[in-house]
Formats: sequence, structure tokens, C-alpha cells
Amino acid sequence: MESTSLNQSDQNGHKLMMNNLMHEDLARAQMAARLGEAQQLRRGRQQAAARRLSRKAEQAARQARLALARAI
Repeated sequence: MESTSLNQSDQNGHKLMMNNLMHEDLARAQMAARLGEAQQLRRGRQQAAARRLSRKAEQAARQARLALARAI
């Protein structure tokens, strides 16, 4: 009788451990997905900022060329 209860206890412990491992794996996968999303957002913001700066630089260059043309 005792060996059956010990065996059952071992099985329950194993199931609990496997369940915990599955939850840990799920948590890791979710964290990895969120990290990927955050990196994509960061890259998108950096690209948008770079486009804005590029447009400002192009506008400044146009204004400089226009000022030079007027001065000649």
C-alpha cells in the first residue's frame, strides 16, 4: 500500500514539475515575442526619425541653394 502511495506521489510530483516547465516555456516564448515587438517598434521609430532628419536636411540644402542662386 505504501509503495502505491509513494508511486502516486512521484507521479503527481512529476506532473507538477512538467506543468511548471510548460508554464516557464510559455513565459519565455511570450517574453521573446514581446522583446521582438519592442525591437521592431524601436527600429520603426528610429527609421521615422531618420526620415524626418533627412527631409530637414534636404529642405535646408534647397534653401541654401536658393539663397546662393539669389545672391549670384
